[in-house]
Amino acid sequence: MLSQADIQNALKTVKYPGFSRDIVSFGLVKEISAADGAVSVLLQLTSANPAAAQQIKEESERVLKALPGVKHVQVEVQQPAAGPAAPANPFANQNRVPGVKRVIAIASGKGGVGKSTVSVNLAGALKHTGARIGLLDCDIYGPSIPLMMGVHERPTISAQERLVPPLGHGVKVMSIGLLLTDEQPVIWRGPMITKTIQQFLMAVEWGELDYLLVDLPPGTGDAQLSLCQTVPLDGGVIVTTPQEASLGVVRKGIAMFHKVNVPILGIVENMSYFTAPNGERVEIFGHGGGRAEAVRQQVTFLGEVPIFTEIREGGDQGVPVVVSAPDGPAARVFVQIAASLRKQLE
Repeated sequence: MLSQADIQNALKTVKYPGFSRDIVSFGLVKEISAADGAVSVLLQLTSANPAAAQQIKEESERVLKALPGVKHVQVEVQQPAAGPAAPANPFANQNRVPGVKRVIAIASGKGGVGKSTVSVNLAGALKHTGARIGLLDCDIYGPSIPLMMGVHERPTISAQERLVPPLGHGVKVMSIGLLLTDEQPVIWRGPMITKTIQQFLMAVEWGELDYLLVDLPPGTGDAQLSLCQTVPLDGGVIVTTPQEASLGVVRKGIAMFHKVNVPILGIVENMSYFTAPNGERVEIFGHGGGRAEAVRQQVTFLGEVPIFTEIREGGDQGVPVVVSAPDGPAARVFVQIAASLRKQLE
């Protein structure tokens, strides 16, 4: 029997014209019904562009008619009235970063869960597959990516007066920490943070990248909203620790992404457990909370990262463990998460 999930999965293959994201992740699918081989779908577009509506309608009908057991398909597309105020696409103020195929946000509800550690090792693991990777540190108040990637030189300026990001282990890195002295604090209000993030995205010579990973600060503040308003995100990865204190705030981060129509690519559970020298497994922060939350939120569980001393040492020394020991057990965890992430995207 055809379910709503079957129909929704089929509609996920329909891309919004001009974007790499699908109409489901954009939040355009409002109603789905199916009975006796008849499928009915209601789509609501925020664009008055008739060509886009027609393309979406035809493609939706095509994929739905291909489902087994479907005899009749009705796709209704609602649009706002045409006029000067109607935007040309669902995110009229957004622009793709030139040369960048996919932009992925790495987020967490609260600080101290190891989000930056996950970001640098995911960047290294993806780079190891041969992908072209950029890593943007959007934590304006507490930038840690330069230290963890072993990058200390300032960006240079191109002939077009754009910032050229330095390389760390083959990954292009940009951070406010590369523009300040080590002990210089950032004492800025929200508008300055918004402007800086916009410049880091659009005034940096990123070149041709397969993935631009964006390490966000904890919470749901100016940096997160600025990113979502500036570029269309291909997805968000949520990093948490197993205990409820972290998971409770994670739900707010997931809700934020849902409100701005950013698909959740999955949840990573960091600091899952520690293996003592005698082989005993110690679950310091509990265990399984990330996986349970992924089930609750109906998103992919990307994997769990145990507590390895090598991971901490790699961050402190500026050489992520996926670079220093790519075949070791600590690195393999991130390699598996990166593989699962690529599967979600491709």
